[in-house]
Amino acid sequence: MARFLAGAAACLLLVTGAFLLWQGQAQQTQLLPDAPPARPGAPSMVVAGSVPQAPEATPKSREQKRFSRADKDKNGRIAKEELLAPRRKAYAKLDADHNGTVSFDEWAVKTLDKFGGADKDGSGWLTATEYASTAPPPPKRPRCSC
Repeated sequence: MARFLAGAAACLLLVTGAFLLWQGQAQQTQLLPDAPPARPGAPSMVVAGSVPQAPEATPKSREQKRFSRADKDKNGRIAKEELLAPRRKAYAKLDADHNGTVSFDEWAVKTLDKFGGADKDGSGWLTATEYASTAPPPPKRPRCSC
């Protein structure tokens, strides 16, 4: 019996809502008053029907932006050194004895140091928050050059 009454009430609400939507009309009211007429002799913002146009932006493609980031000296060419410089800096951080090669021991020491720095409670394993602290920082994005 309760289901029957709940169904009847829902049907009545649905019919009432449909009726109100069908009968509803948007009211046409003026929200803002009209602008006052211009004073004689006052400077006009618009010159005789011409509206100033904003300059069009020249969109760069994804590859053009990537090329521009790699071209450090902005001469329109990417030299081998420009492309390899960020990798050399990362490699130099791992090469502890600066002999030009990274041995397994050098890599292991850096990795264990990073693990030890992240393991704040000294438990020998990393929790999710401790592991999240080992993520590399997000890349720095230049501010708008507008």
